Amino acid sequence: MASGGLVKLGLLLICFASISSAHVYLDERFDDGWENRWVISDWKKDEGAAGEWLHTAGKWNGDPDDKGIQTHPDARFFAISAEFPEFNNKDKTLVLQFSVKHEQKLDCGGGYVKLLSGDVDQKKFGGDTPYSIMFGPDICGYSTKKVHAILGHGGKNLPIKKDVSCETDQLTHVYTFILHPDATYSILIDNKEKDSGSLYTDWDILPPKQIKDPNAKKPEDWEDKEYIPDPEDKKPEGYDDIPEEIPDSDATKPEDWDDEEDGEWKAPTIPNPEYKGPWKPKKIKNPKYKGKWVAPMIDNPDFKDDPELYVFPSLKYLGIELWQVKSGTLFDNILVSDDPEYAKKVAEETWGKHKDAEKEAFEAEEKKNDEEESKDEEDEDTTDETEEPEEEEDNEEHDEL
Repeated sequence: MASGGLVKLGLLLICFASISSAHVYLDERFDDGWENRWVISDWKKDEGAAGEWLHTAGKWNGDPDDKGIQTHPDARFFAISAEFPEFNNKDKTLVLQFSVKHEQKLDCGGGYVKLLSGDVDQKKFGGDTPYSIMFGPDICGYSTKKVHAILGHGGKNLPIKKDVSCETDQLTHVYTFILHPDATYSILIDNKEKDSGSLYTDWDILPPKQIKDPNAKKPEDWEDKEYIPDPEDKKPEGYDDIPEEIPDSDATKPEDWDDEEDGEWKAPTIPNPEYKGPWKPKKIKNPKYKGKWVAPMIDNPDFKDDPELYVFPSLKYLGIELWQVKSGTLFDNILVSDDPEYAKKVAEETWGKHKDAEKEAFEAEEKKNDEEESKDEEDEDTTDETEEPEEEEDNEEHDEL
């Protein structure tokens, strides 16, 4: 075998070894037979408010055979879930990844998924079902355009304390949440890191490790005023004698003014340009300024570390639960794994492979819609022009009569 062939074979073996080392709990591409792996919930069904899931590649796409599931119709609740082999992420990295596209130009609604633990009645899965992790984009008006990362701990749903912005266009994007055994995390969008940090600081799961010393007091001689009045600056002599208003020198006594009837005439007053307000000494930099006083930090006596802060012991289901006024959100390529590199590879071979073609298809659709709108406007203008002469004719006939 030629040396070039050996090199290629070696790279393939390395790639295969990397993939085979990844533990994949769920890898859903929504190919044929997906209905057998997912359970549509009866939540809101009795009220006639439960939506449907369409199996489609969407109106614009990079590959018509690469299908996902899409919310339909408008103003409905949507709930669907899939079971995978139960696992515990202790001592493992946890990766949750999926792609989502808002074809409807979403103005208010979610595009997130949930990881559920323990036993769940999938036919009753809904908004009140407890979850371990909720992750993904949420858009509502101008104020909410963020990525949710909510962790279930101690019976509470705790949101991330950061504002991580999400994508808001009508194209497919990949969202990835990575949780490491050292309790650090990363949030990626389209395989690029958007934010990262620690469970200790970015969620209120545990009390803070350190707090401000409640017994500390600012020293009496602490100077926290950056500027002070100049002690050498003196008020000019006669400053307080300058009146705030003066008679208007341009004013003249009206010709019809009668002193006996109207009283003695006095010129109206105007603001005195020489008046500068109450005198204040100029400010100078305080030579004793020490900055704003801050209480020193001490160890928090209420803090008790939890080495398993990152652990979710019985992950077993992935669910999608939404309320949407305008439907059309399409989910695909859902992955639960322990290997961030494998997740990147999946994103590239799905979203990365088709994103350019999808964008072209979307732009072609937009161009087509713009042309149709322009044609409709032209037709309306033409109709208006043909109707106007008839009105003029009628007017002429009316004038003759």
